[in-house]
Amino acid sequence: MPRGPDELRALVEDYLDELELTPALGALAEPMRHALGGKRVRPVLCLASGEAVGADVESILPAAAAVELVHSFSLVHDDLPALDDDVERRGRPSVWAAHGEATAILAGDALLAEALRLALSYPGPEVARELVSATLAMIGGQQLDLTEGWKDLETLHGLKTGALFSASVLCGLWAAELPEAQHPPWRAFAAELGLLFQIVDDILDGDGYVREFGPEESRRLADGAGERARRRLAALDADTAALSEIVAGLVARTS
Repeated sequence: MPRGPDELRALVEDYLDELELTPALGALAEPMRHALGGKRVRPVLCLASGEAVGADVESILPAAAAVELVHSFSLVHDDLPALDDDVERRGRPSVWAAHGEATAILAGDALLAEALRLALSYPGPEVARELVSATLAMIGGQQLDLTEGWKDLETLHGLKTGALFSASVLCGLWAAELPEAQHPPWRAFAAELGLLFQIVDDILDGDGYVREFGPEESRRLADGAGERARRRLAALDADTAALSEIVAGLVARTS
């Protein structure tokens, strides 16, 4: 029987706790682990997607962890004084505030490299290729945000947020060896899920969509993305119970 999101989250936590970082990183291991907090939405999504198409969830764990390490790398660098200048992350000092800017830069670099090491543990290059594509989109989106070169929020967040949500789903499918011809409806689902996550995030922060459209319209947009995500799931020939629970949780998210 497929596991629910809470069970999958516990598997991710155990895997990350036991993950052996490359010994050559030495003292960087502490700030890297400092960065690994959060709700694990993306790796749980990766595991749920792989399991939905019949894969053994343990075989998807390296891909799921790789997705989470990329997410953590992006936050470590985003918090730096040169970008968002955030001294706090998840109720405690950000990595640069706790360990210094230079160490934070190196810790972020190392998280990305460790993610690629995990992605390349699969026989083929597909998981790594998907993850690299998403990482490049995230970086491009961050640069667009810095230069205000974006034309609309959906384009910007499709790069900054949506790309890694898509990779979370697709890395699970690649690791499960689902044929590529069956991927398009999954990508469509992931796109709606990424949009849902970002709009709800903006509603909670009073930022982004809320500033541009106001709270009521933003809520309407979030509900629309959630409904489209549910319809996409319903059309898939897979056991999507855990994914449906993830969608419901994002729609109802309050923190």
